[in-house]
Amino acid sequence: MEEILQVENLVKGFGDKIVVDQVNFSVPRGQILGFLGPNGAGKTTSLRIIMGILNADGGKVTFNFDGRPSPLDKSRVGYLPEEKGLYEEAKVLPNLIYIGELKGMQRSVAREKATQWLERVDLDGYANQKFDKLSRGMKQKVQFIASVLHDPEFLVLDEPFAGLDPVNQNFFLGIVQELKERGKTILFSAHQMNLVEEICDSIVLINKGKQVLSGNLKEIKESYKEYNVALHFNPEGDPSFLLNNPEIDVNRMEPGNLHFTFRGENNINSLVSNITEKLNLKEIQIATPPLHDIFINAVQERGEEVDENQLA
Repeated sequence: MEEILQVENLVKGFGDKIVVDQVNFSVPRGQILGFLGPNGAGKTTSLRIIMGILNADGGKVTFNFDGRPSPLDKSRVGYLPEEKGLYEEAKVLPNLIYIGELKGMQRSVAREKATQWLERVDLDGYANQKFDKLSRGMKQKVQFIASVLHDPEFLVLDEPFAGLDPVNQNFFLGIVQELKERGKTILFSAHQMNLVEEICDSIVLINKGKQVLSGNLKEIKESYKEYNVALHFNPEGDPSFLLNNPEIDVNRMEPGNLHFTFRGENNINSLVSNITEKLNLKEIQIATPPLHDIFINAVQERGEEVDENQLA
């Protein structure tokens, strides 16, 4: 599969502190890669190196826009930075038109596209409002428009949900998914793993500058022999046969309900067959662990710590 971006052994330090330490990943064309980890893990520094804002101390960043290695072409890349990059004193629509012109768009086209996007994100009534007078969430929407206005083939999003309420978070997840369906390639940095795991094709998890886990998201989740199981059964049923199973950790139990985590090499289907034979089931729910739990487990297996408050 053709890769639009390859990052090899990336290293960056400030003073005596290494904030990015031997990070490696590639982004296949037409896919979404989630670059995930707690706040302060080194994600933004890595993206700034990729975008040519910072120089790396080691490693290499290679783009591949036309089937061969090429330098960064910002006219073909959209970048939503963590910090705001628009002019605070300028009005919203002129701000966007100017950004579009910097990306090579004709002024009339930039105006038309910016107006369409403002309508789509319910900010058309703020086109002539100064950028610095907007709320944090509104600013994030405008900044997003600036990153996609010129219809880039590769999009780099750094914490795109900052300042957005849950409704608007879901709205922008839908837009990102739509962009992928149109053939765009997206590198997506975030600390809220629960928001992005449903749309990512592959992931790179980092903690304290070091790469913890990477690969195809579906394959990673399937490789973890762990399932969260919720049983709803006839209250007269006896689930005690499950309680002594060393591969089961009970999370909650009450008459007619049992929630547990199944960990083990045995096939989950065998366990389910056993349950259906012994309990009069009304409902069973089986789910692989969320990405947040996989990340915590992977970090702990390395003997490291992670601040879970920075993942919320």
